[in-house]
Formats: sequence, C-alpha cells, structure tokens
Amino acid sequence: MQANSNYALRVSMIAALGGFLFGFETAVISGAEKTIQQLWSLSSGWQGFTVASSLIGTVIGSLVAGRPAQVYGRKKVLFVIALLYLCSAIGCALSPIWSLFIFFRLVGGLAVGASSVVGPMYISEIAPAHMRGRLAGSFQLNIVIGIFVAYLTNFLFKGIGEDSWRWMLGVMLVPAGVFAVLVRTIPESPRWLVLNNRDDEARAVFEKTGDTEALNNIKQEHLLSQHGTNEKLFQYKYRKPIIFAVLLAMFNQLAGINAILYYAPRIFEMAGYGHEQAYLQPVYVGLANVVFTLLAMNFIDRFGRKTLLIIGSFGMILFLGLTAWAFHSNVSGNTSVVWYLIGFIAFFAFSQGAVIWVFISEIFPNSVRSQGGSLGSFTHWIMAAIISWTFPIIVEGSEKGGYYSFLFYAAMMVLHLIFVWKFLPETKGRSLEQIQQELGIEK
Repeated sequence: MQANSNYALRVSMIAALGGFLFGFETAVISGAEKTIQQLWSLSSGWQGFTVASSLIGTVIGSLVAGRPAQVYGRKKVLFVIALLYLCSAIGCALSPIWSLFIFFRLVGGLAVGASSVVGPMYISEIAPAHMRGRLAGSFQLNIVIGIFVAYLTNFLFKGIGEDSWRWMLGVMLVPAGVFAVLVRTIPESPRWLVLNNRDDEARAVFEKTGDTEALNNIKQEHLLSQHGTNEKLFQYKYRKPIIFAVLLAMFNQLAGINAILYYAPRIFEMAGYGHEQAYLQPVYVGLANVVFTLLAMNFIDRFGRKTLLIIGSFGMILFLGLTAWAFHSNVSGNTSVVWYLIGFIAFFAFSQGAVIWVFISEIFPNSVRSQGGSLGSFTHWIMAAIISWTFPIIVEGSEKGGYYSFLFYAAMMVLHLIFVWKFLPETKGRSLEQIQQELGIEK
C-alpha cells in the first residue's frame, strides 16, 4: 500500500506543477506593471487592461479546456498547457511592442484557465478516495507556492535595471520546461480510459495506485449512462452539482482574493507603506498563503471540506472587516494592514483556497466531469475579471474606496457562510461514484 500511495503521490505532484505555473502567472504581473506602464506610455485605462488581459485568456481557456480533455484525454491536454506556459514566458520576456506583449499574456491566460480545469480533474480521477483531498489539494498548494515565488522573484529582480520586468516574467521558462518534460512520464487518467473502453490500461493504472475496486464502480456508472462521453451537462438531474460549483466559484472571488493578488503593492502603498516596503509585504502574504495551505492539506481529509469552509468563513469575515475599518480610519502608515491581510490570507488558504478545486472536481459524474470542471473554472475566472477590473476603479473613485471594497468582500463572506452551512454537502472519504449517489443524481 505504501508503494501504491507513493505512486499516486508522485503522479499527482507532477500534474500539480501546472498549478505552480498557474499561481506564478497570476501574481507575477504585480511586480512589472508600473515599469510596463512607463515603457509603453500607457494611460490608466490601457494599463488596467494590460494587467487584466490574461483574464480574457483564462476565461476562454477554462471554457474550452473541458472538451479536448474529454475527447483526447487529460494527459495530452496537460502537455499542451505546458507548451502554452513556455510560449507565454518566452514571448512576454522578449516582446518588443505592447501588442505582442498582450498576445503572449493572453496565451498565458489560456494556460491558466485550462490548468484550473484539467489539473484538478486529472488528480481527482487518479487519486484513491482516502488520499483524494490531500492530492487534489496539492494543486492549490502549488498555486500558492507559485504566487509566493512570483512575489519573491519580483522583489529580488526589482533593482537589477530597466529590463528587470523581463526577468520577472521570463523566469517562468524554467518551471514550464520542467513541467513539459515530466508530464510526458505520467499515465492517462484511468477513469477517462474506462469511458473510452480501454479497461486493460485503466486496470494497470488502478493497480499501481492501489484503487483496485474503482474499475467495477466506474463500469457500472458508465453502463447506466447511455450517452457515455457525449453526455450533456445542462440537465435537470445535474442541477445540484451545477449550482454548488457555480456558487462556490463565485464566492471564491467575491472574497476579494484576486484584487489582493493583482494589486498587492498598490494596496500597501494605499496604507502608507513606502515603495520598497510595498514590494516586500506581499512576500509575507505569499508565505502565509503557503503555510496555511499546507496546514489545510493535513486536515482536509480528516475534518472534511465543509468544516474547513465554515472555519474559514468566520476568519475571513473578521479580517476583511478589520481591513475595511483600517481604511475607513485613514490608517496611513499603520502596520496593522499587513497583519489583517495576512490573517485574511491564512483563513482563505485554509478554507476556500484549499477546497474549491477539490470540491468541484469531485461532485460531477465521470461522464460530465470535464464539462462541470470547465463550468466551475469559467465562473471563477469571470468573477476574477470583474473583481480585478473594478477594484482600481472603486479605490481611485473615492477617498473611502478601500473601505467600501473590503466591506463588500466581508459582506459576501457572510453570505458564503450561510450557503456552506445550510446547503453544501460533505464529500470527504467517499468515492467519486458514492458522491453522485448521495447527491441524488438520477440515472
């Protein structure tokens, strides 16, 4: 069993490298945006578009990734994602003109959006039930490590000259290359193999992971579905997983997480920190993100997804409220803001951050899991675009903009708490097929 567990762990961690690149691509622009604005003489409107341009790619990538993953397999799509990350890193670092830079930012966004669908999907389908929360959570762990490394390399490269922004963006070439090489060594998802009548190959993978009973359960579900891989997601019988995935993805962004990730230096400058400190504080925030994601991974299969979400809701409400109060009180130069944001990040990482990709990858049946993952990720990135584009408008449009923003995020977390407490099911310790039965999905 130990050898089987090690195999599942190794394969899952390779797939989760897409999460590292996801996190790095998301956060790295925060260190380069001001230099880019000066280099190409961008207005504030075009600068906002430049910062958020990759979100267009993420929306498209999350929307379209499910279909090729369903038709061609999870492994092949993961390899294409690795190539997209490589192209984005090289293109952004070497772009001589703004329009080319935007194009390669869009390419990186495509990779991020596709990663958010296919990575968790693959891991959930290959992981044994007793390890699935931790292994699927490794995708989120890699995201936050990527964010931390992006903040750290931004800080380290900040003073090396006028081309420092190119180094910030180009260094992603290294992990993208490693991902492209390693992803070729992993097997195809065994559940995808079953849905495509390749039972012998699936059995060989399940034997390596120690999940020997999974094949029969998947075959039974597959036989009960007359449409197999052509099954349509938007049917009445799938209403519960659709509603849960959409609302959880919406609340994930309504916490304000991407406003903080994209505009961290700006937020700290608003709070009165100097230029150097405004770039250093995000490193601490990123480190807290990593530490509490690691903590969540140790508890997600013991306490369950729902318990973590409830605990996190209380903490996020508290620290978002304190941050709003700080900006309402004109807290210029007060170091309490960094502690409030670290507190928020800690509870976010311990709950929503660790749970969202695990939960969305669990609640849909095999025949529509790729479509359901795309729907959840698409919703997540649409909300990310809305939050990221409106945040600078709100904070620049009013002296109390910071207060209004964080007060809104706190109010949304109150609604999130009610949603989780009253309606969301628990999925820990159950096979993917058992989860479908407990959701009452009609065959």
